[in-house]
Amino acid sequence: MRYLPLLLLCLLAQGCTQTQKSLGETVKLALLGPDDVEVTAEQVEGLPYASMYLRVNNGQRIFVVLGFDENGQQKWITRDRTMIVTQHGRVVKTLGLADNLHEVSNLAQDPLADPLHLSDGAGWTRQLTWSAEGRFHAATAISRFTRLQDQVLDLTGHRVACRVWQEEVTAEGKTWHNIFWIDTTTGQVRQSRQTLGGDDVSVETTILKPAKS
Repeated sequence: MRYLPLLLLCLLAQGCTQTQKSLGETVKLALLGPDDVEVTAEQVEGLPYASMYLRVNNGQRIFVVLGFDENGQQKWITRDRTMIVTQHGRVVKTLGLADNLHEVSNLAQDPLADPLHLSDGAGWTRQLTWSAEGRFHAATAISRFTRLQDQVLDLTGHRVACRVWQEEVTAEGKTWHNIFWIDTTTGQVRQSRQTLGGDDVSVETTILKPAKS
């Protein structure tokens, strides 16, 4: 792991429209080499932006900062202009990856919208559209939630008590599992391991500094 000084933080201005709640500038961390990035608590707290670690398809862990927060969705932009869009901690869209998640329907009924009242056996049905190896896929996905043992995460020196939920997802004849670590105080998803469509794209997120509501 590498500790990167604040001198490596690059500020890239982003335009905004009247429909966007601009957070000012999109901040990206300059990355050099193949190692996982690790930032300090001082670096995280010194930035006026929400931030997280991101890993895609078991690749390098990188540090990204929130670009925009609009209509209940958070848009995280990486150094190579890939965009990861989350809602209630769930990845609901990606842009710029080799394979991308295009759309998730019925988000208003996602059990993660009210995570502190999530119960064992809770279900959710939605439509997914995604691309994999140049081919477009559309499927109905059915989820069932199971509570696992609670855990305490150490996030840049802060201990965060979390409820841990496993989501079993079935679509296109395949079954996979997502895991969400939910802050017992705020109800925010602080860490997750998610598969976006079939077994084509995996994403891991760790929220270091949550977005302000």
